[in-house]
Amino acid sequence: MFKLPDEKRHYFKEPFGELFPDITGIISRLSGKIIYSVGDIVTHNLQKNGATPSVAIVDGHTMRSPCKKNFSTIGKVVRVKNSAGTISDELIATINDAVTHPPMTIYVNGEEDLAVIPLVIAAPMGSMVLYGQPHKGVVVKEVNIKAKEQALELLSHFIHTD
Repeated sequence: MFKLPDEKRHYFKEPFGELFPDITGIISRLSGKIIYSVGDIVTHNLQKNGATPSVAIVDGHTMRSPCKKNFSTIGKVVRVKNSAGTISDELIATINDAVTHPPMTIYVNGEEDLAVIPLVIAAPMGSMVLYGQPHKGVVVKEVNIKAKEQALELLSHFIHTD
């Protein structure tokens, strides 16, 4: 398991990608791309606007409150555990499997916020990873060498434990 120390949380305040006020401004840019979503609201809004992610990572909550937005599950549904402030080995393995064998919905028992890091590392070049930035909008990260290097750099701030 990777645990984020409190003193390293400041590295995760800024968006890891391009921030848009809402999803409608980016739907046209997603055409023909492999899409991955992290978060219930982002997944809901993608589907509402006619885009289906290959992999959706959700936890049934938005800003730690139950999410009232409905979305359709995508492909196989897998449940994993992942505590707040961590990236579990189980989550990483499931993301790797989902990227290799889409479509899949990963339901996280706990918190999915940091899943964007292993998702960018696992995702193929040219794909798009989307996640919500609370009170600000949706973040879009196109996967390329630089994005993978940035994700590995962010992961380096975690402490790996057994």
